[in-house]
Amino acid sequence: MKKFRFRIRPLFKYLLLTACMALMNFTLPKREPVSIALFYAALVCGYNPFLSAGGYLLASAASLSLMASVSAAVQAAFLLLVVCVYKKLDRKPKLERLVYAVLVQLPFLFLFPHEGYAFPLSPMLQKLVLAGAFLLLCVLFEGGMSAIDTRVFRSRLSASELTELALMWLFLGVGLANLLGTVPFYAVTLCALFAAVVLSETSAAVPFAIVLSLPLCLVARSAVPLAEFAVLASVALLFLPYGRLCSALSLSFTFAAAAYFDGLYARGVAEIVLTLLACVLPAALVSLIPESRVRRARQVLLFYRETALPRVAVNRNRKAVGEQLYEVSSLFREIETAFDFAEPPVEEGAKLCEKLISSLCTGCVNRRSCDEAHLYDSFEKLIAVGKAKGRVNLIDLPADISARCNNSAGLLFALNKQLADYRKLTRDLEVAREGRKLLAQQAHGVSEILRNLALEQSEEYTFSEEEHRLSSALAREGLLSSEIFLYGEGENFTVTLTLESDTPAKKLIRIASEALRTPLTLSEKLPLTVDRSCFVLKRKPGFDAAFGIAARVKDGELASGDTHSILKIDERRFMVALSDGMGSGEHARTVSDRTLSLLESFYKAKMPSETVLGTVNNLIAFSADETFSCLDLASVNLDTGVADVVKIGSPPGFVLSGDTLQVLEGDSLPYGVLEAVHPATLRVEMAENDFLIFMSDGVTAAFGSNAELCNYLSRLHPINPQSLAEEILKTAVSHYSGKAEDDMTVLTCKLTKSA
Repeated sequence: MKKFRFRIRPLFKYLLLTACMALMNFTLPKREPVSIALFYAALVCGYNPFLSAGGYLLASAASLSLMASVSAAVQAAFLLLVVCVYKKLDRKPKLERLVYAVLVQLPFLFLFPHEGYAFPLSPMLQKLVLAGAFLLLCVLFEGGMSAIDTRVFRSRLSASELTELALMWLFLGVGLANLLGTVPFYAVTLCALFAAVVLSETSAAVPFAIVLSLPLCLVARSAVPLAEFAVLASVALLFLPYGRLCSALSLSFTFAAAAYFDGLYARGVAEIVLTLLACVLPAALVSLIPESRVRRARQVLLFYRETALPRVAVNRNRKAVGEQLYEVSSLFREIETAFDFAEPPVEEGAKLCEKLISSLCTGCVNRRSCDEAHLYDSFEKLIAVGKAKGRVNLIDLPADISARCNNSAGLLFALNKQLADYRKLTRDLEVAREGRKLLAQQAHGVSEILRNLALEQSEEYTFSEEEHRLSSALAREGLLSSEIFLYGEGENFTVTLTLESDTPAKKLIRIASEALRTPLTLSEKLPLTVDRSCFVLKRKPGFDAAFGIAARVKDGELASGDTHSILKIDERRFMVALSDGMGSGEHARTVSDRTLSLLESFYKAKMPSETVLGTVNNLIAFSADETFSCLDLASVNLDTGVADVVKIGSPPGFVLSGDTLQVLEGDSLPYGVLEAVHPATLRVEMAENDFLIFMSDGVTAAFGSNAELCNYLSRLHPINPQSLAEEILKTAVSHYSGKAEDDMTVLTCKLTKSA
């Protein structure tokens, strides 16, 4: 049996609604049902229809008339019927609710007893005018009730909502003053006034006090209460810096002084005491509220103030950061240029020839005859052969040198020594050149990253109509955001807003996507206070991805030379890569791991692709000799499905699309083989349910030929990428008779439409 739980807050809510409807029925002299507007607004805002109707019927007793109660009962029954029908249809009334607001006035026209006022209009026409006024109040109170129920003390209110709330207070305050008199009115309004002074600590309390005084102005038919309340608020603000107690005392003394001009002290003692207590007690009550509670209430109010100034401050900071990033980007561009200076010249053959002659032929007796016979021209030919081969021997000597030179052995020795020095100088210069090139590439990459960041940071946060539309859509669903920032375009479009921490993410995403007409997804949720968080929404990519990996180590080895990477670059791009170190075992795996680690780091930093490839190749080439790595890499855009594929010395890759198989091939050498790598790059447009397949050479070699492999893949109809990877690996191992003759890895990726 379900245990019954008594909940005090809903009960208090409906008791307060009933009291407000009863007070509103005392607004007009003949107790006309002004409360119909509040009853109608409560139903539109989703209040319990039966409890609201019960409260409306109780409020109708203010007229002290049977027919007035009958009129109210018919109105309540009509609106209850409408609500029940819409609930049965699982719909919410839209513009047609205005028709129901018109129809609900008919019982008042024909059933409510009304003798009329002293106007030159018949009682029926007067009732018609009143019905029109009630209809207008129904429309206005709907907005005010929605603001009270969902936005007050939770979000900034618009000018129209503030006006609607002021109008509701006007009718409620007049009813309060008419029913209970001015003493209870002062007790309620002065308590609210002093609380506004303490919490706002700004001049905003003065217009609030003026609004509080308007009902008393109407009842007294005088503007004196308006001036009185404005002065009270000003005095309380003036003394607030000296403490709440001092401000409360100043408020009480000012009220007592103002009462003298109202003639209060000429009345009875009881009225004097009660009127003064109506000010002193509320002021004392607000003064005794614990400071911690006041501080928390101030933080709530501050949290929901206008955000124009913070937005301006943020824009100024972003602009300053953007400008600084531009300057640093320019600095790195200059560094790139500085490392791109001309290389020092390498000794040419003529200089080598001169050094050879000066060291070998200076004291030779045949020097003159050799010179006359132009024998030294043959020296340059011999030097050219030595530069090409690296060293020279007897068979490389030209015939005229062999015939005329008496010291051919010494010539070969001296030339080989100079060639060795020449090779060393060339290697040193090459290392320096590659070092400068590497530094220039890094400076270029850093410059590009900083430039992109500068462009992103320089974009300003501006107010937009879309922010208001999103705020209204959230409010209609009961989600109140105090601040909303919309910025960026295209794939960088971002929505940042503050909400209650327990806000359902799916509900928020649905509302925001519909309001902004853009599919969104939750990117981050950052806590701000105990119960509020910052939600960051970004444009939802068109695709999602799933991955599969299957691998087997070469029999007899402990570690595979194949490594793979699946990396989320950012919200809209991911990278998959398969690296195959030459050979197998721990050493090959180290080379492969190093390659992928470098690639991941550079792509995470959002460095340009051409800089990434060149830099990684140079770093690997410098790090060790004869350690090469084949690479398959794909960077996939989840918005478009376009995959940028890079292949370096690797076997073919494939895109499987239904019954169609696309082969991805490259003919470049592995990483580290040449001084500068020139990878094969391809751009592939993938669609929903397409599979991207990368395999190491241990897998492809098992099929014997590319034709056999393509024929096998074409017959597959996979559902998920993991089962596809396992199936390919299983088939490849079976071709080796169950023995892995090399490291074997299959990496697959499937694109699906975003949910």
